[in-house]
This record gives sequence, C-alpha cells and structure tokens, in this order.
Amino acid sequence: MKKLTPVLLVCLLPAAAAELNVGEGKTHATLAAAITAAAAGDTIIVHQGIYQESGLKVDKSIKLTGHDWPVIDGRGSGEIVTITAPDVEISGFEIRNSGVSSLNDLAGIKVADTRNATVSNNRLRHCNFGIYVSKAGDCRIIGNDVQGRPGGEQESGNGIHLWSCDNITVTGNTVRDHRDGIYLEFAKQSVIEHNTVQDNLRYGLHYMFSHDSAYRHNRFERNGAGVAVMYTRNVEMSSNHFVNNWGSSAYGLMLKDMTDGHITGNTFERNSIAIALHGSNRMEIENNRFSENGWAIQIQRSSSDNTYRRNNFTGNSFDIAADGELDNNRFSNNHWDKYEGYDLKRDGIGDVPFRPVSLYAVVVGRIPSSVLLLRSPVVHLLDQAEKAFPSITPERVVDEKPAMRPNPISRHPQINPTEKP
Repeated sequence: MKKLTPVLLVCLLPAAAAELNVGEGKTHATLAAAITAAAAGDTIIVHQGIYQESGLKVDKSIKLTGHDWPVIDGRGSGEIVTITAPDVEISGFEIRNSGVSSLNDLAGIKVADTRNATVSNNRLRHCNFGIYVSKAGDCRIIGNDVQGRPGGEQESGNGIHLWSCDNITVTGNTVRDHRDGIYLEFAKQSVIEHNTVQDNLRYGLHYMFSHDSAYRHNRFERNGAGVAVMYTRNVEMSSNHFVNNWGSSAYGLMLKDMTDGHITGNTFERNSIAIALHGSNRMEIENNRFSENGWAIQIQRSSSDNTYRRNNFTGNSFDIAADGELDNNRFSNNHWDKYEGYDLKRDGIGDVPFRPVSLYAVVVGRIPSSVLLLRSPVVHLLDQAEKAFPSITPERVVDEKPAMRPNPISRHPQINPTEKP
C-alpha cells in the first residue's frame, strides 16, 4: 500500500500545461490539428508561414501565439477564428480574407458567448468584420491593426464590433477602411481608449444603446461621418482628437437622444460640424478646443439642460448654430475669438456679454446657399446691423462671462502607449 501512495498522488495532480508547435517540420502541420490535440491550459505556438485555414473553433481555454507573424488566410471562405471558450488568448497573427455574407456577420476573429478572452497584437486584413465580440464579457482587445477591404458600405462590416457585451476594453488599436471603425450596440460598461481610427466609410466610432461607458485619448480622423453616440446615457468622452471629418453629413461628434454625457478636454479641429446635438440633454461640454471647423456646435431646439463652460473657440466659420430659442442651455467662461468686448475690471472676464449666434449664421441656417457669401463684406454688414438692432438671433444663447484669454486645455496625449504590430 505504501508503494502505491506516490503513484496515487501523481495521478491526482493536474496535468502540466503542454506546448504544441505548428509549422513545417513541427508536430502539427495545421492549426486545426493542434487545436484538436490541445487540452485546456495548453499553449499553441504557430511558426512563420501561410496557413490556408478557416472555420477554426477554439472551444477550450488555450493560448494561441504567433511566432514571426504567421498568416491565417481564410481564402474568402466563412469565418476564420471563432472563440467560444473562456480564458482564451490569441496574439501575433496576421489574419486575412474572411468570407462575405449578407446573412451572417463573418469575422477574422469572433468571440462569442464567453468571458475573459484577450485578442492582442494581431493584424487583421481584408476581413468583412475584423474583430467581432458577441454576448461576451470581461474581454480585452489590445494593440491590433485592423484594415478592411476596399468597397462600399454594403460590402464592408465594422473593424471592431461589440454586441450585447459588458466590461470590454478596446485599447491601443488602429482601425481603418471599414464601414464603422469601432461599433458598440448594447455594450455596457466598456472602455475605448488610445485607439487611432481613420479613413472609415461611415463612423469612426458608433455607440448604440451602450450605457455607462467611456472613450478617452482616441484619435478620429477622416472618417465619412465622424463619431456618433445614439440612444445612450452616461458616457464619458475625454481627451480625444476629432480631426478632418469633412462632408455634407459629417461631424466630429454627433449626439442623438443622449443623456448625461461628459465631454471634456477634447480637440475638435477642421470638421464640417464639430459637435451636433439632436435631442440630447444634461450634457456637460467643458474645457474643449474648437478650431477651424465649419460649425463648432449645432444645437437643436429639442436639446436642453446642457452646459458649455470654459471652452475655446478659434477660427471657426460659425461658433454656435441654434434651432430657435433653446431651453436651459448655459454658456459660461468660454473664450471666443470673435468677442470684441472689454475688461475694465481686469479680472479676465469680459464686461459685456457675448452672443455667439450671428445673424449670418441664422441666415445660412434658413437659406443654406447663402454660405457662398461667407467671405463677402455683406456678412460684416449683417453682423453690425444685428448688434445695433438685435431681433433675429436667439436671446437666450448668451455667454454672460466670456473669457478674455484662451482657457488652459489639457494637452492632447500621445496616442499609442501600446506597441503596434
């Protein structure tokens, strides 16, 4: 019996995690074979090469690691990698050429019905959807480079897509050439930070029904329609850079039917419309920089109880556009480069209130073609006439305490703390 005791103890110990190698001359020639052979806790190391595989199902808690950028080429057939087990990690791969379907959302990497997955430092190329996370939680999407395929909106999916998720972190990624760069729908308590999102067909970032979340320190540039946050409450939007989002329907940031947002420390530069509010309430827009935009802020009448404080407005064609009189939209301590008042008290606050909606802005709002007069002397005459006989511009859109000098704005941070592939 004493001789059997050590044997029994060894049998009761958990099996040590194994390392499986995939590649030419290795134990396994394909990823599919290695995944089948692996047990929970194992690591699969895939060596350099091109692996023409798709439909890979990761249904056990393993780690997939690419060595010297192996390529998984789906050859346009279906989904490439689908993760359904918890605690899976995948990193170091180039994954390309998923299938395209009008019925199914096919992705380079899909994470579905699981928790605690990590997708990091991969290159996604020419996939319908790049990384798709569905009904999952506590997952991390870190440092990936995601590039879609050329084509129109109908042929393209989203770069990083979150649906019905909670507590997802998306950080340090680069996303371009997709329909929407990063898309969230029913994705609550998620954080989007330190990403560079550019040259996407529609929105760089698109929120739908995704409450209690934050996006910080991102750069959104040259996206077809900028960034949209819709039907959502309690979102922090801070220290982002919205730049060069131009077009007839393009925004730096569009807020639709949103409540309780905090927009602070952002830079809006060279956008058709920096911020547009449609039916959005209880927004705090504070300490942002609006520079060289067509319209800095457009506010619809249905947006109320919003605060605009300590922002800087410089070089915009129009600072504020208001759809008639607004209900409880408060402006205070903003710096306006068009302000011509004085500060006899020398307290840094103008002694004369500033009305940021010009008569010409009202005219353009009613007769869009009149924008052709933008650099005309007629514009100056209109504004001088309105100062003498104010009657058309909204009376309640007024900054009672305009700042004489630009407010200090937190410097926009370096975008990428995560090493990119």
